[in-house]
Amino acid sequence: MDIRLLKSELTYKYVRSSGSGGQHVNKVSSKAELYFDLKNSNAITTEEREKLSEFLNNRLTKDGILILACSESRSQFRNKALVTQRFLELIEEGLKEDKIRIATNVPRSAKKKRLKDKRINADKKANRKPPQLE
Repeated sequence: MDIRLLKSELTYKYVRSSGSGGQHVNKVSSKAELYFDLKNSNAITTEEREKLSEFLNNRLTKDGILILACSESRSQFRNKALVTQRFLELIEEGLKEDKIRIATNVPRSAKKKRLKDKRINADKKANRKPPQLE
């Protein structure tokens, strides 16, 4: 995956941020929205596309477009940098290979502790019962 090619496929849109800021927020479009078309991307392979679409399945639109937004800063440039960084981290996380789990046996000490705790609990509950009168 070529990061430079991936960045060239990104589309940005700037809109007015919500929240406090008074007059400034009402006249400046500092919120950065990033759009990435996963289905039509040339920067990623078919296998990577399938893996990413599975990883991002509830973040994608019906058309296969990923939309990320950032309005943390009052600077449009800073918001663009933050949303781009967040996008690259998300793609990297989605393409990361899962570690293969090696099955191991339960340690003997853990089994002993479990059985000991079980015995203590059983004795505790048995002591709550009224005594047997014959």
